[in-house]
Amino acid sequence: MRKIPRPRRPDVTAVELVGGVEALELDLHDYDDGWVGTYLDHRRRILDALAGRDIAAEVEIEHIGSTAVPGLAAKPIIDILVVVPDITAEEDYLDPLLAAGYLLRVREPAHRLVRTPARDVHVHVYEREHPAVDDYLLLRDRLRSDADDRALYETTKRALMVRRWEDMNDYADAKSDVISAIKTRARAVRGS
Repeated sequence: MRKIPRPRRPDVTAVELVGGVEALELDLHDYDDGWVGTYLDHRRRILDALAGRDIAAEVEIEHIGSTAVPGLAAKPIIDILVVVPDITAEEDYLDPLLAAGYLLRVREPAHRLVRTPARDVHVHVYEREHPAVDDYLLLRDRLRSDADDRALYETTKRALMVRRWEDMNDYADAKSDVISAIKTRARAVRGS
């Protein structure tokens, strides 16, 4: 297991869900080539927000989630991963993102989530070396490269979308076994 660098100050210890639980009211859409453009627009917006900050050169930004996988049906929400040197130094990244028009949705240990007011772009912020960073990229890259796992994931999502979800997190949790199996296969390929 990788060592996570020691933060400058203690991280939060509880989950703050700004606005409370939200029902999932979206449908899956066929893959849209425009999702990449939306990602690139927000990548630029994030970089502009962080420009001039000490961490600007150290920040990594990646398009993650289903909208980052050509050919995969997805909820039309662009997920973006932002990797920062220190998650506890919110003044370095959170304040500028809020000033750029993003809204805080989640503050929890090791993770912050901001999103657009329209809720169509979610920006996940993690500290460098956090295991979630590799997990997001591993899943994305596996779905991009393996048609069988991409089809399995889409079939799973379509089956789950016929239900009404009172909490988006419950929908995400319902996919966890399939996601875990896909990541296990991806790690096996990576290790060979």
